[in-house]
Amino acid sequence: MNWIKLESENQLDEIRTKSSSRPQLIFKHSIRCSTSALVKNRLERNQAPDSIDFYYLDLINNRPVSNKIADTFNVRHESPQVLLIRDGKCVYEESHMGISMDELIRASES
Repeated sequence: MNWIKLESENQLDEIRTKSSSRPQLIFKHSIRCSTSALVKNRLERNQAPDSIDFYYLDLINNRPVSNKIADTFNVRHESPQVLLIRDGKCVYEESHMGISMDELIRASES
């Protein structure tokens, strides 16, 4: 999987802009959480579709960015958490063991 590191609040504008032409996915990962590590591993073992850009946020080292994501996309903070962004809005959000590549693909196609 080709993760794009999400390390600045300015990248959120880029994600919103790019989401008008293709879905953007944000994976909020806690490097201190075993559940988050398990979910990240499950995502990486699956074939990621070329039609989605996958962003990876280390929320321990980038907490202000995580807070800005919650405000920008009007979602409650969770970890681990995925947000699928299309047309500048969060159209799908899931956390913990509910995160799966199959569901992300289905959500990106609807």
